[in-house]
Amino acid sequence: MRLCLKKASLTCLSGLRRGNRGSGVPPTLNLCRESQLPTLRFHLTGTKYSCGSGGCGACTVMVSRYDPKTKKIHHYPVTACLVPICSLHGAAVTTVEGVGSIKTRIHPVQERLAKCHGTQCGFCSPGMVMSIYTLLRNHPEPTPEQITEALGGNLCRCTGYRPIVESGKTFCAESTVCQMKGSGKCCMDQEEKSFTSRQEKMCTKLYNEDEFQPFDPTQEPIFPPELIRMAEDPNKRRLTFRGKRTTWITPVNLNDLLELKTSFPEAPIIMGNTAVGPSIKFRDEFHPVFISPLGLQELYFVDSTDDGVTIGAGYSLAQLNDALHFIVSEQPKEKTKTYHALLKHLRTLAGAQIRNMATLGGHVVSRPNYSDLNPILAAGNATINLISKEGKRQIPLDGRFLEKSPEANLKSEETVLSVYIPHSTQWHFVSGLRIAQRQENAFAIVNAGMSVKFEDGTDTIKELQMFYGSVGPTVVSASKTCQQLIGRKWNDQMLSDACRLVLDEIYIPPDAEGGMVEYRRTLIISLLFKFYLKVRRGLNKMDPHKFPDIPEKFVSALEDFPIETPQGIQMFQCVDPHQPPQDPVGHPVMHQSAIKHTTGEAVFVDDMPPISQELFLAVVTSTRAHAKIILIDTSAALALPGVVDVITAEDVPGDNSYQGEIFYAQNEVICVGQIVCTVAADTYAHAKEAAKKVRIVYEDLEPRIITIEQALEHNSFLSAEKKIEQGDVEQAFKYVDQIIEGKVHVEGQEHFYMETQTILAIPQEEDKEMVCTYVTLGTYLFQEYVAAALNIPRNRIACHTKRAGGAFGGKVSKPALLGAVSAVAAKKTGRPIRFILERGDDMLITAGRHPLLGKYKIGFMNNGVIKAADIEYYINGGCSPDESELVMEFMVLRSENAYYIPNFRCRGRPCKTNLPSNTAFRGFGFPQGIVVGEAYITAVASQCDLTPEQVKEINMYKRTSRTAHKQTFNPEPLRRCWKECLEKSSFSARKLAAEEFNKKNYWKKRGLAAVPMKFTVGIDYCSMAAALVHIYLDGSVLVSHSGCELGQGLHTKMIQVASRELNIPESYIHLSETNTTTVSNATFTAGSMGADINGKAVQNACQILKARLEPVIRKNPRGTWEVWISEAYKESISLSTTGYFKGYQTNMDWKKGEGNAFPYFVYGASCSEVEVDCLTGAHKLLRTDIFMDAAFSINPAVDIGQIEGAFVQGMGFYTIEELKYSPEGVLYSRGPDDYKIPTVTEIPEEFNVTLVHSQNPIAIYSSKGLGEAGMFLGSSVLFAIYDAMAAARRERGLTKTFTLSSPATPELIRMTCVDQFTDMVRLVRRAPC
Repeated sequence: MRLCLKKASLTCLSGLRRGNRGSGVPPTLNLCRESQLPTLRFHLTGTKYSCGSGGCGACTVMVSRYDPKTKKIHHYPVTACLVPICSLHGAAVTTVEGVGSIKTRIHPVQERLAKCHGTQCGFCSPGMVMSIYTLLRNHPEPTPEQITEALGGNLCRCTGYRPIVESGKTFCAESTVCQMKGSGKCCMDQEEKSFTSRQEKMCTKLYNEDEFQPFDPTQEPIFPPELIRMAEDPNKRRLTFRGKRTTWITPVNLNDLLELKTSFPEAPIIMGNTAVGPSIKFRDEFHPVFISPLGLQELYFVDSTDDGVTIGAGYSLAQLNDALHFIVSEQPKEKTKTYHALLKHLRTLAGAQIRNMATLGGHVVSRPNYSDLNPILAAGNATINLISKEGKRQIPLDGRFLEKSPEANLKSEETVLSVYIPHSTQWHFVSGLRIAQRQENAFAIVNAGMSVKFEDGTDTIKELQMFYGSVGPTVVSASKTCQQLIGRKWNDQMLSDACRLVLDEIYIPPDAEGGMVEYRRTLIISLLFKFYLKVRRGLNKMDPHKFPDIPEKFVSALEDFPIETPQGIQMFQCVDPHQPPQDPVGHPVMHQSAIKHTTGEAVFVDDMPPISQELFLAVVTSTRAHAKIILIDTSAALALPGVVDVITAEDVPGDNSYQGEIFYAQNEVICVGQIVCTVAADTYAHAKEAAKKVRIVYEDLEPRIITIEQALEHNSFLSAEKKIEQGDVEQAFKYVDQIIEGKVHVEGQEHFYMETQTILAIPQEEDKEMVCTYVTLGTYLFQEYVAAALNIPRNRIACHTKRAGGAFGGKVSKPALLGAVSAVAAKKTGRPIRFILERGDDMLITAGRHPLLGKYKIGFMNNGVIKAADIEYYINGGCSPDESELVMEFMVLRSENAYYIPNFRCRGRPCKTNLPSNTAFRGFGFPQGIVVGEAYITAVASQCDLTPEQVKEINMYKRTSRTAHKQTFNPEPLRRCWKECLEKSSFSARKLAAEEFNKKNYWKKRGLAAVPMKFTVGIDYCSMAAALVHIYLDGSVLVSHSGCELGQGLHTKMIQVASRELNIPESYIHLSETNTTTVSNATFTAGSMGADINGKAVQNACQILKARLEPVIRKNPRGTWEVWISEAYKESISLSTTGYFKGYQTNMDWKKGEGNAFPYFVYGASCSEVEVDCLTGAHKLLRTDIFMDAAFSINPAVDIGQIEGAFVQGMGFYTIEELKYSPEGVLYSRGPDDYKIPTVTEIPEEFNVTLVHSQNPIAIYSSKGLGEAGMFLGSSVLFAIYDAMAAARRERGLTKTFTLSSPATPELIRMTCVDQFTDMVRLVRRAPC
């Protein structure tokens, strides 16, 4: 499935060129693509395909080129999914296989990423390795800042990034010890006394640097001499690659390029393929000819003069960055204002991979409306140098060009030769400004380039330019506004008039693409205000006597938030010194597959080699939310080459609708994204093309229900109400001092696992058997659904799952439905089916976390004691049951969180809508539901003039109590986590410091929040587990169990359990996969109980075997394990057994609203501090401290990794992750360009995690399940943001309480921090002239 070339395979590039002239190989075939041709498969599967748009970094590889002009070799990272094979002529490509391998020797980068616990599911790990490796090839001793920058284009959904950065920092020359205030001491030294006074000793190191092999940069592979000779060949000739439909041409020199542009004037010029590539893939653009002047020396140069600098169009944005840094270092500051503005935006523009692929010329001439650079270039009076056969000419990079005025366009035969950027002057100010959903690697919501030139020695405007991006279909120039302000003084009155004029000139219609109209209009003038302040400050520095400075409280508004390298400390209970050295339990053991993850040798389903006669499956999904199917016309699809069949509901031999889930739509569709049919073809490209040709005729039906509010209006629900109640709520409301009521909206979340849903279904020739390999959390459900669809017994279906590239709940029920779809296709065609969802289809079909509407009515006393609470929950379940009823049950049961409210009632119902069915997600309703509780706690605090933390303390459980559903528990670990969190985070002192900061800063505010947590583990019917353990005659042990490895380290912990129980080294034990032929009826790996229940089952099996061996051991107590096993075999003692754990004994009577619903509770607390930019809505997470009740951690490295990863995932859920639907139910956010998960720059600058020790005798080794608990702790960021917003609103004289919603996006933050600019926008609402 992959064509990813390492150094050993370089000659294949030349072979491709010679061997495929006129062949069927498409010239646009990418280096890593979902549809590689069999003749080109190199079976290098380490490079992962995840998004296909260059937005996630999973497919990162290193490209190396030799520059004959400088005689230097340039190494740079690229996203292979966007790199056309044809563009690599003369380049060396290194994939993760070329870096190191278990079979030969692993590289220090791979080793350290693994040993620093920087890998969990492992799907993103090869890309991480390649980003760090490429950095080291260029900078053998990088700075921490370079490490962070290098990882900016790589997404990870599991780890929370901290350990990945830490692994990179081990290569830095400077110390990576956490520094405290420049003292050089560890930040935890101040706590030394408290450590020694405790009964247990605390450890802070999860790995041992002494184990690392040294890094020797001189031992890297050399650049192939053959490619140097090719680059220096004076007799180069034009290269032509011809496919069936397209031709790729690489000109030999500039004249050749001009000849080609004359011959093919409509042909796009391809350099980095970052614009044309996605357009071909996602927008079905077609070009018969491509011209690629990549490497053409005439396009790569920098020419500096006294007036400015000319930069060749071929320079990548990374090379542009380097060139500008050099110019800035050489020129006086007054000449470099434009360059500084460009450099600021270049740091956050896309990721390192895209910056190394995209070129200056391509970026300028493509004129994207979201461009970060073009507005600055225009404001800096840049000029574009064009060339054609007719000669050279210049055009200004100005408003007319950016707005695509016909008279300012390039002629079809012209190409960009270079861009000239003039120096700025003393009385000339240039700035670039932007705000995006996240700080790095995200398109701007609004950006701007602005410049002003004054009459010398005055503040009288001589020239003024303002260009805005992302406010229209093109970059927009506010030329009329600027013209009217010429001759005005740079003062507050001018600013007021400028804001009014620019709002009048730049119109964003109410139905504008991207929405956020009021917010974007507010940003237009907010960014103008920032520019105004910057210029005021600049004038003051030039002449303090003549030009007054800006108010000191405004100074912090001038700068964007810095990007800092994260640091922190992880604390956990040290292993008892009396524990046998061989016993791994309690040690921070590396993930069982970590090295395989980092070398790319861990096999995922899509990495499995092709099977004879296999077909690829592409889906055809509904485009209507609720409609009758009138016609499905497949004739055009079936006529296309390579297409074998189209599968519909008519082809399902068994049940097409099972337990409320519909496999193939029949007669009607009930959501956009429902599978109507699938196309099976010999390649995915053929299947995908044929799927587009299937014609479906619909007739819309009513009602079309999209939102929770619409569902309530139509009384549309998926199940009956769930309720718990204690006390007399209605009576209690009569005797309280105050009553408040409110609503809380918590939006949904996409799982965004790095490996999309992937299934391989292989029909067998005998007995109707079907073998399925797939990624899932529950093998039995998959088996059940496939059996139902095929109408065969479950014993004919063998299900295998080795590992999943992330899941987070999204691979519980959805793989079962998709498995049925693929199995039906395999059954009908009689051939193996490979079914891999594209990222966009995955997001569309599988949905995610349930959105919530929460309503509350709270009765409380003036001292903050809450006496009564009446809570209502409504979630958007989507169009079918899925897990919605269970999610609602858990949400209601957990609704009180950590607080005792004597009169408490919670009711909830899942709503049925015409959206794809939402499903299980990490935390299972808890992260949404408890936000409602924290919201009303915050509201009560505001009404009582108390801090939220004081109200939490007042109402928190304090002694052994019963929950609202009558389950007894001891809150002592909760109290301890809360107390330590407040004390060790220095909460009180930092709160005072934040208040002092807020007094001194008007436009930036800091907020702190601490949240306690009483989480529960377990799912009632999913707590039994089984295991199978074999001991072989050489003493090696094979363990199988019912749990699935999702990256959470389950297999690693099971090996630790078996090692302890059998008293043998971990190296003796192997754990391969989960499959239904070894362990049947396996329940979900869910509810944070994977290690709990499977550990008990493995323990049970090992203890049975150990008991069988006891007589042998007694006879020969000094024997070895191998001797004992040999003797046991001779004595006919069985060396295989099953183990079983029947599950925790839980119960819940919903009629009575009571029961012991959960086996135990997990407690925790977190404190976060943020800084908010009130002018843009951006925020920066400064610090987070987490204290988690881990009881006794079987593997602290795994548990801390789970906590950190869950926290960052939760932080994303509560802040930047935003799903957007149309009113018709169409999902807009279907990839990393539109849906933003946290990157390395979003995690806390200081990130501290402590595992708090307690007792949990019910679980194996007194441990606790921690896979989900950290998710809700991310809400401390949400409430810290609200604390900062409240501070801003208080200063502006606004109401103390305001509606709380999640996520706290930049839009929500900015529009909540009401000021004169938001007021102006709301006043100036008009239609276009």
